[in-house]
Amino acid sequence: MAISPSAIVLTTLNHGSCITTTRRVHELGINMHVLCAIQRVCILCEKRLLTTVDDVDKHLKEIKTFRYNRWLVVLMVGLSCGAFSLLFGGDWPVFFTTCVASAVGMFVRQEIAHRHFSPLINFAATAFIATSIASMATVYQWGDQPYLAMAACVLLLVPGFPLVNAVFDMVKGYFNMGLARWGTATLLTVSATAGIVLAMKLTGVWGWNP
Repeated sequence: MAISPSAIVLTTLNHGSCITTTRRVHELGINMHVLCAIQRVCILCEKRLLTTVDDVDKHLKEIKTFRYNRWLVVLMVGLSCGAFSLLFGGDWPVFFTTCVASAVGMFVRQEIAHRHFSPLINFAATAFIATSIASMATVYQWGDQPYLAMAACVLLLVPGFPLVNAVFDMVKGYFNMGLARWGTATLLTVSATAGIVLAMKLTGVWGWNP
């Protein structure tokens, strides 16, 4: 098996004949429920609990896509970013401002992703809107350390999966895939930074200090 950023190449032997097939990799969202289900099938194959192609095919076809309600995701992302603001030393006004900013940002992120825009545009727009809302805490002096809301509201944009998987791929020897994911994570970070800087430019709130 050869993995590249845009395709997977599989080669096998069938009755003494070599068969190679190539499948294109399409840009899809990450669904951890599906990934875990596929991982379980792989483990069953390694333990020889699944020994035939039909058994594997049956288990794979039984995998159903599960998604959380989008409003539940918006709520939990808002609360998680708000919790980070408390961990950073913020008070309750900062917490509520962060919750609102990050929740609105997550809603915007979902809407843009639903319309299949580039992830780079998505991250920049989400960072811009979330930072613009959070900067109001500094403008109107909500709380003791209002600038913490600006730092915490964009934590939903940290590209954790591409960065972690990039390291895993390179450790396993898939350097092309690892570097591609690392580059993707870097570009997403730059896009989010551009949105944050643009928001601070328009609101006049620079840096994380009031």
